[in-house]
Formats: sequence, C-alpha cells, structure tokens
Amino acid sequence: MSTPTVTVDRSDLPVIVIGAGPVGLAAAAHLLERGLDPLVLEAGDDVGSAVRAWSHVRLFSPWRYNLDAAAVRLLEPTGWTRPKPTGLPTGGDLVVQYLAPLAAVPTLAPRIRTGERVIAISRAGMDKTHNHERSDRPFLVRTQASNGMVVDYQAQAVIDASGTWGQSNPLGAAGLPAIGEAEAGDHLSGPLPDVLGADRARFAGRRVLVVGAGHSATNTLLDLVALAEQDPGTVITWAVRGASVARTFGGGDRDGLPARGALGSRLRTAVEADRVELLTEVTITALEMSGDAVAVATSSPTGDRRLSADVVVAATGFRPDLAMLRELRLDLDPGVEAPRRLAPLIDPEFHSCGTVPAHGADVLAHPDTDFFIVGMKSYGRAPTFLLATGYEQVRSIAAALAGDAAAAADVQLDLPETGVCSSAPPMISADGSLDINESASAGCCAEPADAEPVSIGFPTGLAHGRAGEREARVGRCRDVAGHPCR
Repeated sequence: MSTPTVTVDRSDLPVIVIGAGPVGLAAAAHLLERGLDPLVLEAGDDVGSAVRAWSHVRLFSPWRYNLDAAAVRLLEPTGWTRPKPTGLPTGGDLVVQYLAPLAAVPTLAPRIRTGERVIAISRAGMDKTHNHERSDRPFLVRTQASNGMVVDYQAQAVIDASGTWGQSNPLGAAGLPAIGEAEAGDHLSGPLPDVLGADRARFAGRRVLVVGAGHSATNTLLDLVALAEQDPGTVITWAVRGASVARTFGGGDRDGLPARGALGSRLRTAVEADRVELLTEVTITALEMSGDAVAVATSSPTGDRRLSADVVVAATGFRPDLAMLRELRLDLDPGVEAPRRLAPLIDPEFHSCGTVPAHGADVLAHPDTDFFIVGMKSYGRAPTFLLATGYEQVRSIAAALAGDAAAAADVQLDLPETGVCSSAPPMISADGSLDINESASAGCCAEPADAEPVSIGFPTGLAHGRAGEREARVGRCRDVAGHPCR
C-alpha cells in the first residue's frame, strides 16, 4: 500500500535540539541568531545534567575554548560576567558560570524543556522503509517524562546533541559485557567517581580495581593514591587491555599538553613506587559475587588470575545510544559509529583531538535530510571530542538550516598549536583559581612546582592515535636479539 501524500509547511515547526549540555545550548543559541525557533529537550531535571555528574572534574582546556560565540552574544546583554579566559574550569564551574546563566536568558529559557527523555525519532506518518517525498515530512520526536507521560513533537529539523554519558563501554572484551557483569552492578563504579569528595566512603580502605587506560582512569588512580596516603587500607590495582601504558604516561611529542603530561608523570611515579599495581594485557572474562566483594576473572599472556575487589571502576570509554534513531535513515561508519564522512577524520587508530580538522553540516549530514548528530555523540566510539569542535559543528548546521550555504561550508577551528588546549603548564593565580600561563614554556612532562593536580575526563587520545602508540612501543622495545618488539 502506498503512503498518502501529506503536505506540511515545515517552516512553522521548531528545530528540535536533543540535550541541554554545552553543545545543545550552543546549537539553540545559533538557531536563534539565524531566526529559527529551537526547542531543547533534556532528559535530566536541569540543564547540563551530564556535566553535573562530573562536576568535580577539571578540564584541561581553559575557558576561552569552552565558550560558544553565539552563546556569549546571548549572555552579554544580561550582565553576565565572563570567566577569565585562561582559567581552567571544573564541570561544576561550567554549569554554574556558563550553562545555567545561558539557559536563563529570556529568549532561550521558554524553549528548554527538562525531564523529557527522547525515546524515538521518525518521520510523521511513515517508517524508514518509505522514501517517496520523505524529506517533505516533518520529523516526529517522541519523549517520555519521568512520570511516564509520552508526548509526540513535530519538527522541521532535529539536532541530536544527547552525548554518550551513561552509555559506558562494558568491562568485557570484544565489545560485550563480561559474564556476570550485570549482576555485579552494586560493585561497579562509573568512569569518574568523586573519590576524594562525595564518593570517598565507598573507596576509603577498600580494594579498588580500575580498568581503562584513558585520562578518566588516570585521574581516578591519582585520586586513589591521594586517598591511600590518608587511609593506607586503600589498595589499588590498575588493569589495561593493551601491552603498554605509553599513551597514559605520555611523553615527548606524543603529548603536546604539559598539564596532561604531568598527570602521566605522576601516575608513572606511583606505579614505580608500587603504590599502584599495574596489570597489562588483561582481558576480563567474568565477574562473580564473593561475599561482600566481587571476584574478577582475568586472562593474560602470563596466565589466568582472579582478582578480589570491593569496587571496580569501569573507565572504559563510551558508545552512542542509537536505539532512539532506529526509524531514521542514517549513514554511520560500521566501526566507529560516527557519520561515515567524519569517521576517517576521528578514527582513534590514527587520530586524537589534536589532529581532528574542523567539520560542519556537509560532513555530518545523513540520508534523512535535516537530521544531524553533533557533539560527543557525533564521534561515536572515538574518545577525541572537544567542546570547541562541537560549537563549530552547530554553527555550521544552523547556517545550513537557515539557507546560508556559504557560511555553513566555511568551517574553522580556533585552537592552539597542540590542537588540544594549551601548550603551557597550569599555575595557581593570586585569587586561588587555576590558570594556564600562556607565556610560559615547559617540557611536556615537567610538572610545575606550584601545579595543582588537574583532573579531567575529556578529552583523551594520543597525538597520533593507537597507531602512534604501537610505533612508540616498537621504537623503544627490543628483544634479546636487538630486534624491535611487535
């Protein structure tokens, strides 16, 4: 049976933005500037709900790379005080000093609806098998509130900035949960626990297993080391899947950010001092309850081993939730799960956040016209996203939706030479805040004498991706005959 033709003036409908985080609110700001009507749907009870979950974590990137230009233009007439450009904000700072004031701007506030989780997106009156005049149909966006109420909205376009927070990769190998992983949930921690703050009681004096080799794992480990100094009963084990932790320790031109290199240097010191037990080439095969603890079955080239832990921190990265997009026509890379044209630019095999070029509406487009995935979610399983990149994405998309093809195509990214944040070390300024001293120069692994430990969950990555890590390992390692290790 053919689908009857339905003529709808989509221009009277809003552009729905999913997610009221930094990129989602930036998208709304750019849409307003372009004369379009945004409707922001946020699953959490307040804006920036995902950022609030890691409010204790400090970013590497200073404020000037974390503010969107259109958002700032909305804020300035309200008397908003702009943060010091060189300051390094925590997630809490990002919410209190930027996202919350932005969401309160009178022209934007009525367009934000919190407590509404998007559960499905389709085209009004047709499923994904129908193509005739598909682009003429408005989008249908279905939400569910915390009280169970389901509401359908129509939209002329949809920008999915829902992120990947809450969609952690499993502990098990092959992309699958380890046997018993779900049943051990009470002993599992999220990727960025507040070890020295709100979650302290859960970790103090406990046996903790941290799994992962990114900067989320690094900061959790360093916080645990600090906790163990105060409570020596805290025992720390660190398990990674790779044969090397060179990416985590950093060094040389493989880590162009000194503050990040300092983290790696501190962690290396802790490992070498046996304050952290490091296990490499570990595959977690099963988790089993053992009294009040969890027994973690592992395998490695040196044999099988069972680890006993009170808490397991799964700092294993994230993946996008694609279930709500099932009725849309998408063009995603089968491996990275990012838009197909973007995937080669961000593939973690070869790239880090410092090597990803600016990109906009054309790269992020899908067969379902006027649907875009932006922000962290647009990177799929790649861990290399930067806020500045997301801001440029939505600027380009807003221009495209407004019919300004030239502005949409003119994508640029204003980042320092490292492509990450800053090439200078952090310092404590006179007012007690942590800043980047941009006039200073230091080797990447030199930790300034007055440096405060800097926590970060995002971004991660290696200057040349995983391939660079393998090359680094081969370059350093020699077998008994003097040949490079492989």
